Amino acid sequence: MKINAIFDIYFTLPEIYLSISIFYLLIFGVLLSVSKIKGYPLLSFTFSYLILQVLFFTIFFFMNFPYLNFYSWNYFLTSDFFIYFSKIILGLSVILWIYLSRNYTIQEKLNSFEYWLLILLATLALFLILQSYDITTTYLVIEFQSLTFYVLASFKRSSEFSTEAGLKYFVLGAFSSAFLLFGLSLLYGLTGLTNFLDLSIFFTGFLLENKLLFFGTFISLIFITSSLLFKISSAPFHMWSPDVYEGAPTSITAFFAIFPKLVIFTLLIRIYFFTFHDFFFLWKNLFLITSFLSLFIGALGAFTQNKWKRFLAYSSISHIGFISIGFLTGELDGIFSIIIYLFIYIVTSFSIFSFLISLRLYEYPKHYQIRYIFEVINLSKINPILSISLTLILFSMAGIPPLSGFFAKVFVLLIGIQSNYYILVLVAVFTSSISCFYYIRIIQTIYFINTSKKFSLMIPISKSNSLILGSSCIFLLLFFLDIELFSIPINRMALSFSY
Repeated sequence: MKINAIFDIYFTLPEIYLSISIFYLLIFGVLLSVSKIKGYPLLSFTFSYLILQVLFFTIFFFMNFPYLNFYSWNYFLTSDFFIYFSKIILGLSVILWIYLSRNYTIQEKLNSFEYWLLILLATLALFLILQSYDITTTYLVIEFQSLTFYVLASFKRSSEFSTEAGLKYFVLGAFSSAFLLFGLSLLYGLTGLTNFLDLSIFFTGFLLENKLLFFGTFISLIFITSSLLFKISSAPFHMWSPDVYEGAPTSITAFFAIFPKLVIFTLLIRIYFFTFHDFFFLWKNLFLITSFLSLFIGALGAFTQNKWKRFLAYSSISHIGFISIGFLTGELDGIFSIIIYLFIYIVTSFSIFSFLISLRLYEYPKHYQIRYIFEVINLSKINPILSISLTLILFSMAGIPPLSGFFAKVFVLLIGIQSNYYILVLVAVFTSSISCFYYIRIIQTIYFINTSKKFSLMIPISKSNSLILGSSCIFLLLFFLDIELFSIPINRMALSFSY
């Protein structure tokens, strides 16, 4: 038992280090926040550097740990190459997000050190979701993540929109948590098992003779899937995302748009491709329905939007519809297409939010962040290079060749064709064509619309934001070189589920 405990601690050292760092940073913040000399906003600025240091060391621990297949803490947590690479991507993405949002927190006067502590807590929860291998730990860490997200959504206390966003997210998230708990409890009541490996063995070669067990398992899968699809704002569980995206601070909106999707899709892959693979003939219909609805609602809902963040919310719903097609094959090719699309989605989201956070509208003597799409009318005259960058990003989101967004959609559509879902593929192509219209409409607003109303845009784009935006655009352009670089680790991530 002593050897097992040492082994468990050793393989979770990065998470333990992150937890201890959060504890000490909390004490540091509480003791100094009441100081008139060393309090906020100086304390908040210092915290941004401290959590960067903590995350750098956490990623250093991850990269120097073996990525063999192993289980720890009595099979509550697991690790393989898929989780190893996903944690590195997640950690680096959080570091990029911190660089992206530091100037925003100064401009919007988010001067509380708790802001950065909540980000670290959410990051810890995301790391644990990637490793969870039991329905008990899965529920607990998802709730841990949700609680931090509720607070972050309403963090800007001076804004009634932020308070409304946090309240809506909390109320609807409570229903989602209830669905997840009911589905997991029903699954445990039917099987007496909680571990994903035990459940996989139990359902291997599962026969349909026991009607009660079969029907109960199907009902539990419906509740579990509904709750997890809510977390990634997939239709028809998307109703919270436009309001929360709009009300939350923009940096938090970027956090919601990127990181939960990465970890929840990882969890969905683990549950359905591994644990419930023998129920493929059932759960593929759930993803078929949500893919149809997400494609239509995402494409048509974005038509009527005139605000940036609501527009991006519906755009992300459409992307979720494309990613869901990868689940319809039930094979490693589907996992490969999902990973490719997620990786390109993360890069594209960083690029569009680095643009959105950098632009501010100036009306003497105040300035505020742009909210409406038509406020970029003079951008092509003020900053032509930034206009070209935004055009490339929008073209990639629309799936225009030869940008990386086009190839991401091609990989997923080939999976749909391989699985004989021709109608769904045609619907995806049709909705993608519709989405081209409203993406190109923004480009038309930038270059070709003249108005008598004067908009004075401030572009205080920092070096970190410009670096993120520039590197993202290079990635979107040079996709063939990028896929050659990342093809080996992505293949190994997919293959790790076959062992």
